[in-house]
Amino acid sequence: MSRHRDHDAWRRPAARTLLVHCGWLAPPLGSLALTVLATGGEIPAGARVTLTVLALSFAAVTLAGLIRWSRTRYRLTADAFTLHHGAFSRRRRTVPLHRVRSVDLTATVPQRLLGLTAVRIGTTGSGEGHGAVTLEAVTVPEAHRLRAALLEHARPGDAAGDTVLSRIDWRWLRYAPFTFWVFGGVGVVAGTAYRVLDGMGIDPWRTAVVRDAFAAFGDRAWWLTAPMALAAVAALGSLGALAVYLENWWRYSAAWTDADTLTVRRGLLTTRSVALERDRLHGVLLREPLLLRAAGGASVVAVAGGLGDKEEAHRRGALLPPAPRDEALRVVAGALRAPSRPLDAVPLTPHPRAALRRRVVRGVLFAVLPGTVALLAAGLLLAPVLLHAAWVYATAATAVTWLLARDAHRSLGHALRGPHLLVRAGTFSRDTLALERSAVIAWTFTTSPSARRAGLVTLTAAVAAGEHAYPVRDLAARDAVPLAVAALPGVLEEFLEPGPVRSDAHGTARRPA
Repeated sequence: MSRHRDHDAWRRPAARTLLVHCGWLAPPLGSLALTVLATGGEIPAGARVTLTVLALSFAAVTLAGLIRWSRTRYRLTADAFTLHHGAFSRRRRTVPLHRVRSVDLTATVPQRLLGLTAVRIGTTGSGEGHGAVTLEAVTVPEAHRLRAALLEHARPGDAAGDTVLSRIDWRWLRYAPFTFWVFGGVGVVAGTAYRVLDGMGIDPWRTAVVRDAFAAFGDRAWWLTAPMALAAVAALGSLGALAVYLENWWRYSAAWTDADTLTVRRGLLTTRSVALERDRLHGVLLREPLLLRAAGGASVVAVAGGLGDKEEAHRRGALLPPAPRDEALRVVAGALRAPSRPLDAVPLTPHPRAALRRRVVRGVLFAVLPGTVALLAAGLLLAPVLLHAAWVYATAATAVTWLLARDAHRSLGHALRGPHLLVRAGTFSRDTLALERSAVIAWTFTTSPSARRAGLVTLTAAVAAGEHAYPVRDLAARDAVPLAVAALPGVLEEFLEPGPVRSDAHGTARRPA
């Protein structure tokens, strides 16, 4: 009770919170600096207008921040946390302590420089991000006292010490280039720069730097310049991927800080501390994107309630960065509190060969045919040489489609092991799910005309956590209902014809013919 008495009085965020609002000036000032650099040091008329707008906006935002700070107050009692806030529209949020499910601490660079952090309280009603309560920018000691007091109701018996699942190993940096940011990051940066310049009234294609680069590129043979350009993009992307990895996972650690709370801490510029309550942790997802899988790596994401929508749940539920697959399996076992590693060499039930045919047909329809038809049309209308490119593309694309479809089919599988439903699927990102069977709240059976002809059904488990729906894709129709019955008895039986249900060697229930 002493912790609660310390918070009984109404409190305000730290006054230096007002300085955090200056951080919004960085993007527009950066855009202005980029414009000045692109124009050779001249400030266009549009930029002068932008400076005036920035000055007026700064005054308005500062005034609004002062009003919001003066009207923000919070109180923690023995029963509830109450927050009053709002600059012009006053709001009052009261959260009973028994509904608190997670308390996360996040600090951006300006907040860290000022010794502040934001407290986000996840509740039983925050599955879609609407029930969370966020207290912006309190002092770091105050934030830690709040988190300890808010989670006190869920900690009747603390463990003697931390049970560490994993800590950062800088040898894992070798997996950073095998992520999206190698090529996608370069595209994101280039697109952002283009939009900024275009918004300032500058055509990037007419700048001297871009014209000179394209002139130099065109003066050389394309079979030399194209690989060189690709290598340059890969090098820049790799550096960007390393920077993103360092920013996201600096000082990373995942540990059971007590018997009921799994805490993940990470971040260089923006620090994050996410606490996952054991009762809300319903499973884990082992993710193996294609390039990362080729390098022998994987990452781990928690399937937990109270983390927000799909995107937010993936970001806040990250348990392990791209790391060796063996380390990922160890973290999976530790997060599930399993006596053995549940995803190690599990014999999954394979899915019918009709699922392979479906993937081949989809690949041909959506990847091979459009490109081939476009090249044939261009060859007939523009240049006959493109007719040869059409059959070359069709041959190569068909081979790649077959290989990817076969890999996707080999990845398909499911099994029941102890209290968990195991599901694996995907080729560009092969995901293996270990989901608590008791967490499933509903089943959905989905099919289509082509799937019905092939005798396939997709069984989707609805859960109040993570992505909220996890499909078992392209099951044999005869296995879908028995699997749902065996995974969660008592839900579908009243809708089925009477008859015994037996389980096969893989744990899939089957009714006798």
